[in-house]
Amino acid sequence: MAAAKKKATPVQSAKGGKGPRDAEKAREANKVVASNRKARHDYEILDTVECGIALQGSEVKSLRAGRIALQDSYARIVDGEMWLFQVHVPPYAQANGFGAHDPDRRRKLLMHRRQLDEWMGKSQQQSLTMIPLSIYFKEGRAKVELALARGRRQYDKRHAIAARDIGRDTAREVRAAQRHGRGD
Repeated sequence: MAAAKKKATPVQSAKGGKGPRDAEKAREANKVVASNRKARHDYEILDTVECGIALQGSEVKSLRAGRIALQDSYARIVDGEMWLFQVHVPPYAQANGFGAHDPDRRRKLLMHRRQLDEWMGKSQQQSLTMIPLSIYFKEGRAKVELALARGRRQYDKRHAIAARDIGRDTAREVRAAQRHGRGD
């Protein structure tokens, strides 16, 4: 019987090829610019959503350079629109005069109306906070990972740290037991 022949895939051109440069561009396109690590410690994260952010030209340049501060930032719904407050984006060094921006201005977040209405209801009923967890580039566009969170009290923080340490210790012991071949 005849063996099935594999179809030959066409060789991609230099423009559309999948070489090392294209892979590097793809990694660069989905690059995390800043993350709010303290937020996961200070808040109990209940829900997250990815939303766009409206930026000026020089702000995009500053973000690509990795210059942004998310500490103490938060989001709020004002007049049916989501806004991001207290995010410091320093001015881009080469943008002066007309191209410069206010580093502490509020920035509009782009969400679907359904999501916005849902989050507005949740935040008002349960007195929850909206905080940005990270800002990153996805397919060339700046995105914000926004979290709906409940603030933790000091004793909750200590409890979370203790639980994390216990989990880390048990995982370490399991790995050590597997490495030594013991099946206890």
